[in-house]
Amino acid sequence: MEEERSTRAAGEPAAEPGPAPELKRKNEDGVQDPEDPESTGTGDGGNGISSLEQPLLKRSATLTASHLALVGAKVSHIESLDYEIIENDLFKHDWRSRSNVEVLQYIFLKWAMAFLVGLLTGVIASLINLAIENITGLKMLRMVTLVRERRYWAGFLYFAGVNLGLTFVAAALCVVFAPTAAGPGIPEIKAYLNGVDTPNMFGAPQLIVKIVGSIGAVSSGMDLGKEGPLVHIGACLANLLSQGGEGRWRLRWRWLRFFNNDRDRRDLITCGASSGVCAAFRAPVGGVLFALEEVATWWRSALLWRTFFSTATVVVVLRGFIEVCRNGRCGMFGEGGLILFDVSGVTVRYHAGDLLPVTLVGVLGGLFGALYNHVLHQVLRLYNLINARGRLAKLALALAVSVLTSAGLYLLPFAVPCTPCSAAGAAAASCPTVGKSGNFKQFNCPDGFYNDLASLLHATNTDATRNIFSTGTAGEFRLDSLLIFFAIYCVLGLLTFGIAVPSGLFLPIILMGSAYGRIAALVLARFVRIDHGLYAVLGAAALMSGSMRMTVSLCVIFLELTNNLLLLPITMFVLLIAKTVGDAFNPSIYEIILDLKGLPFLEPKPETWMKDIAVGELAAAKPRAVTLQVVERVSTVVEVLRSTPHNGFPVLDRPRPGVSELHGLVLRSHLMAVLRKRWFLPERRRTEEWEAREKFSSTGLAEKAGSVDELQLSPEELDMYIDLHPFTNTTPYTVVETMSVAKAVVLFRTCALRHMLIIPKFQGLEV
Repeated sequence: MEEERSTRAAGEPAAEPGPAPELKRKNEDGVQDPEDPESTGTGDGGNGISSLEQPLLKRSATLTASHLALVGAKVSHIESLDYEIIENDLFKHDWRSRSNVEVLQYIFLKWAMAFLVGLLTGVIASLINLAIENITGLKMLRMVTLVRERRYWAGFLYFAGVNLGLTFVAAALCVVFAPTAAGPGIPEIKAYLNGVDTPNMFGAPQLIVKIVGSIGAVSSGMDLGKEGPLVHIGACLANLLSQGGEGRWRLRWRWLRFFNNDRDRRDLITCGASSGVCAAFRAPVGGVLFALEEVATWWRSALLWRTFFSTATVVVVLRGFIEVCRNGRCGMFGEGGLILFDVSGVTVRYHAGDLLPVTLVGVLGGLFGALYNHVLHQVLRLYNLINARGRLAKLALALAVSVLTSAGLYLLPFAVPCTPCSAAGAAAASCPTVGKSGNFKQFNCPDGFYNDLASLLHATNTDATRNIFSTGTAGEFRLDSLLIFFAIYCVLGLLTFGIAVPSGLFLPIILMGSAYGRIAALVLARFVRIDHGLYAVLGAAALMSGSMRMTVSLCVIFLELTNNLLLLPITMFVLLIAKTVGDAFNPSIYEIILDLKGLPFLEPKPETWMKDIAVGELAAAKPRAVTLQVVERVSTVVEVLRSTPHNGFPVLDRPRPGVSELHGLVLRSHLMAVLRKRWFLPERRRTEEWEAREKFSSTGLAEKAGSVDELQLSPEELDMYIDLHPFTNTTPYTVVETMSVAKAVVLFRTCALRHMLIIPKFQGLEV
């Protein structure tokens, strides 16, 4: 008996005749095997076996491990993205034929796009800040005037009415025109950069609603911030610039063809997300690190430089707006300068006795952050049930939260006694203040007194943070006022996030954390040697780390916010403690939101059980994949596209009878492009290289696939053939069947793959 082995090139694994099971980013484990379709057509070799039914691996009739039943049990219908370079003949020819001028043009355009993303993000962020500061300032001044005139009911009705109108505008825009513009948008960006095509997230309607809705929602005084929406705005700008718009208004300029692929769009959206964080906190380095640590799954040095270039552009634009708007030339905008909460004038000295209170702040941050995530998870589940009732329910929920917020913000300052300005110490030179900004708001107090709770509640979130971060003000805020502020912001934060308005989590969590930091400083006053304002900074950092589980980027953001490098050691210490404590209880808030939204996300760390199962066992336990021959009948291709939802199909070649080789992988979008242009052959043959190049290009093939049901093919066309050689990616990522699932998942995520082929370790055929 003679044994014959399949031949292959050096380093290229052989494949047995039949389908190559593939790993797809389609569920929470990142792995899905396709369904087993019915037989269609006949393969080569005259053996009468369909190319759709030939097995690749030796199959088991039963599951070999209990965990195999989990794979594919929770499948998402959201499509994945093709971040991998498709190295087919057309792509190789396109790159070989590009001149040096075209290569330089491509590089220049990538940098130009990064510059435009930073420029537009900075301009829009400045205009949003200008609008929020002026709307809120005018509202607050009028409300305080009514209170000073002792027209308390008129003041409340005016305050609540304006807030209700602003909330109605923001919620109505989200509910009617762009439902996906509600919320921060960061979890969806995180899923997109992980490889999931989050639907209707980065279009023009989302951009416009996010801008206008953020102005309305933040100006209404609700417990939310503009930071998350700014990240989403930056991502929307990046997507629209790279694609020349969308729909019928999309520009078809020739140079935009370079960005007509998921890979370059992903890089530009990463630049947009970094620019959004930079615009929110005036933190260029923090913005880059935020994208690297929190949202981006795949990273490289060239992308690092471009994101830094984008954030640097944002900072220049913000600096320019601040200079232009100094001295009240832009109404009430321009306070604070580039460093948002400057505490650089404080000299920080550490003592051994400071370790205990600082450690306590870190532990409390982790505990409060985990508890906040848990309660918010339950609230969001309830809101999902309410929002599922329709548009009116969404709008009513948003308006109800607005009324509750207005009542709390207006009435609670009346519950605390007025504080004499003399109690504020040296910082009371400007006490009391009557305008929009200031630490010592007079509100309902007589001359020489101020209302410390009104100083926090009757201000924008930015001004409130600046007030509570202020240094040299150990006696400014009373303990009871800080407890009330902490409690009301916890309650309002839990109730506000999840309603149908653009909202961010950063500043609400910063305010809650800074409040408990000040509370800890007051309670432990005999042990505290560090300024109370710096304890507010540490509390804010700890709570953010305990909820969002960020460390490096958060540390740099707070350093850029406060402009005090001496805070670095204790900030790092607090962040590490808070994250460690929080991780012991539940996932980060963004992971919880991803799960609630049903967005697939491939975690960086595989599950423990994945180490004990080989990918070959996984493939054997699930239905086989669908394969095509290198020259396939049109009717077979059409039937495959109609009967399966998959976006990639292994292509097999038969160099001689009895031997089958893996030629590569062909995408669904490429098959659809061939069918739309009816590039068919009357006989079964391999085409010459120039034949495909006459009708196709690698950039043209990047267009998204339509529906196969839209095609009208005649019986004569269905009986013709398609040569798949020019369209097949001949270098797909392949793994041997003995590789553990854990190792395969790491490779799958690290290389940002959509498809991975499993091949046998050894194959021998007896003839």
